[in-house]
Amino acid sequence: MTKYNITEKKEKEAAYRNLVSPKLMDELKERILDIILIQKKFKDKDYSAKRLAEDLGTNTRYISAVVNVRFHMNYTSFVNKYRIDEAMTLLLDRRYRDLNMEDISDMVGFANRQSFYAAFYKFNGITPREYKLNHLPPLPPQPEEKKPKKRGRKKATK
Repeated sequence: MTKYNITEKKEKEAAYRNLVSPKLMDELKERILDIILIQKKFKDKDYSAKRLAEDLGTNTRYISAVVNVRFHMNYTSFVNKYRIDEAMTLLLDRRYRDLNMEDISDMVGFANRQSFYAAFYKFNGITPREYKLNHLPPLPPQPEEKKPKKRGRKKATK
């Protein structure tokens, strides 16, 4: 990178910080967390930064600035982080043991299995299947069903 590119990049980053006042940034951060995390909008495949901005009465540039500065990631990564956290919980919950990965990815808000796997790997360095196999203890052995005794004569022994 040339000196010019580095300076240009720093100016671009600084522009994000100056776009929103620190007070407004803190307020938006709390409201974003409320909607995305508390209200669990991260599970909604169709809940975009545009819809979030509309719900907060602001614009997507402000949303982008707050997420970049306060959470150090872009909007998609921010939402996917909560989706992956939820998926990790579901993968280890015995109630959901029989669900396939497409069901899990759908439950946490991913549009398809491929984006789920890509995001999961990005955050954890392993696939959802590997995570499940590495962290889920095996089911305890089930007692064998007792077979009914055969009726009739015993075989003679010599």
